[in-house]
Amino acid sequence: MALVSLETNSEFLQCLKGHQPPFDQNKKHLIGVLIGEGVGTEVVPVALNLLEILGRHTKREFVLQTGGLIGYPAKEKYGSSLSSETIDFSSSIFAQNGALFCGPGGERFVYEMRSKFSLYCKFTPVEPLPELIDSGSVRPKQVSATNMVMVRENLGGIYQGKWTRGVDKDGETIVTHNFAYTKKMIMQILEVAFKLTEKRRKCLHVVLKPGGIPTISDLWWQCAQEMQSKLFPSVALYQHEIDNAVYQLIANPSQFDVVVSPNLFGDVLADCASLLLASRGLSYSGNFNAQGNGVYQTGHGAARDIAGKNIANPIGQIYALGMMLRESFNWPEADTALRRAVKSTLQNGIFTADIAPSGGRIYGTREFGHEVSTHLQKQLTGLTL
Repeated sequence: MALVSLETNSEFLQCLKGHQPPFDQNKKHLIGVLIGEGVGTEVVPVALNLLEILGRHTKREFVLQTGGLIGYPAKEKYGSSLSSETIDFSSSIFAQNGALFCGPGGERFVYEMRSKFSLYCKFTPVEPLPELIDSGSVRPKQVSATNMVMVRENLGGIYQGKWTRGVDKDGETIVTHNFAYTKKMIMQILEVAFKLTEKRRKCLHVVLKPGGIPTISDLWWQCAQEMQSKLFPSVALYQHEIDNAVYQLIANPSQFDVVVSPNLFGDVLADCASLLLASRGLSYSGNFNAQGNGVYQTGHGAARDIAGKNIANPIGQIYALGMMLRESFNWPEADTALRRAVKSTLQNGIFTADIAPSGGRIYGTREFGHEVSTHLQKQLTGLTL
């Protein structure tokens, strides 16, 4: 029995310039684990348990190495949310062609990680599950027609600028923040987005703010038009202002295929789009550099207010695992198996509290993870992936 990938937007790494050489599945697969803070200590173990089950049904060999603190705990201990210890750990993983599987980390961890390792591109798939069509805040008609990928530029913009705090000559407290984009940075992320769009429905949506941020928006749009005319004439190109794009994401999400945007806008759009998934607990992403090094994580943050209560939704972390296995380890069958196990669990009327429809059984994080593992074991019985 063969497992075929359910993904229509798989193999993101093929859209990156200078991605890794052909993958050898007979070599050991190295995964660096950063458990993170908050609910990371609850959802990451659920995903790693599923990886262990997958490992029993393959000839591949996985080697896991666990790194240290990230986010606020690292800031308290080391003075930085991305410590030199974690930098050395991550560098070692990448040097051995491994990938990082990451729980949530607060403060400036994600921004510093992206800057340190040139993780310029972030992919956030937005594919609502039919099993949760009645679970969220958005009407089923809008949700059912949604299938898009957010492509976010990670290295420029306001999150990666330089800032100061001081007092002016009149004694008034003053803060500054300077940030920039180069044409090279913009062309690099646009090329990825165009390549992905060619593999999908050939509609690329660029989200900007011409009136509010004129020079950056103008350069982004000029670059997009230039690239379309020279390299991707078959791709339809659309421009949206950020405020209208947020509205359109909920009002008419089916119009969107691939959405590309500067750093801040991409952050806003991805969080808004998670409404279409029924819960932020289902959001996940992968961050990549030009060499194909990847960091895979959820999009919901540390959620410290519910940490330790066994109520966090682990689906986003499970899907991040699947994305890592598909992209960094060329194993789409494993991603498919994980997705089928999640779907089977939901189809059996088992949910976490954040996505439970009327009449659905509410399970805790560990218990939901156990149900997913049971369904995963059932579908893999007698199979070698």
